[in-house]
Order: sequence, then C-alpha cells, then structure tokens
Amino acid sequence: MTRHEQPVSKLDQSLVTSAATIFHSGSKWFAPLKFRFEKHDFLSNRARNRSSMLKRIFAPGSDSFCTSLALFVFRLCIGLTMLLNHGLDKLKKFSTLSSGFPDPLHVGHTTSLVLVVFAEVVCSALLALGLVTRFAAFVSAINMAVAFFVVLKASFGGEHSGEPAFIYLAGFIALLIAGPGKLSMDAALFRGKAPPAKA
Repeated sequence: MTRHEQPVSKLDQSLVTSAATIFHSGSKWFAPLKFRFEKHDFLSNRARNRSSMLKRIFAPGSDSFCTSLALFVFRLCIGLTMLLNHGLDKLKKFSTLSSGFPDPLHVGHTTSLVLVVFAEVVCSALLALGLVTRFAAFVSAINMAVAFFVVLKASFGGEHSGEPAFIYLAGFIALLIAGPGKLSMDAALFRGKAPPAKA
C-alpha cells in the first residue's frame, strides 16, 4: 500500500458512513409518511368496497321493460295501500294509540307503535318511490311477520284473520328478492351499476 492510498481509503469510508447515516435518518423521517399513505389506501379500499356492496344491494337487476313495469305497478299498489289504509291512520291517532298499542316484542307500547309507523309510513313511501327498495321491503316484511306470526297467531280465519298480513308479507318478500325494477329511483341513483344478468 502506498502512502497516498491510506487517505483515499479513509475518505471513502467516511463518505459511506455519512451516506448510511443520512439514509437511516431519512428512512425514519419518511416512515410516518409511508404509514399515512398505506392507511389512506386501506381506508379508500374499504370505502370503495362498501360503496360497491351498497350498489349491489340497491341497484335493480337487468330486467326487461315489461318486468320493470310490473314491478313498478306492484310497488305502487302495495306501498300506497299500506301507507294510505294503515300507516297514515296510525300516525294521525298516534297519541291515542300509544298507551295501549300491542307490544309483542316487549319493547314498550310507544316504541312498538313508533316501529310500526316507521314501517307502514316511511318504508311504504320508499317502496312506492322505489328508493332503497330492498331495505324498505326488508323492514316491511319484518313488520308483517311479527303481525302475522306473533300478534295474529298465524290465523287465516276468524274475527282477527291474519290473511291480509300474510298477503302483505308475501308481497314484501317478493320485492326484497326481485328489487325495484328499472322504473324506480334506485335505477336513477345506481344506473349502470348493477351486475349483468346471466344468460
């Protein structure tokens, strides 16, 4: 080794050490930024997955025009009939009915009436509009299931027949399965988002 090689070697070692120190410090400084970006990507993916799931639930299927028209008429009939013949009457007489309203689930008379009014007024209106139809049909089906099986004891005859409740229940389950059809607000909100129909 010559006399001039030793300083060069020390200089190289010093440069390497300095570079390693800077890189190590930089890694520590950028680590929080990397974590933030990864967290942001994770939250974005979760939001996209949730949005995609909601679209799959509420978007109408690839129904033909005739099927959509039939669903439109059916939604209007069952939604408006429940709203006008049952829901609005309970809403108008709320203060009178609240104290003695049937409480089959043991949540309180007033709470039971509030739940029924929500199903028969709000959800019935949503069904008629075709807005979040499957949610409205699900809530309405639960309401009719409690009325038919618990309150009316699944009776098809007698003075307190459960036949109307059973027919409503069947209709709400049909809408829960079939969806709103293309002639609905759901179609306007989620247009082109429904999965293609299988051949």
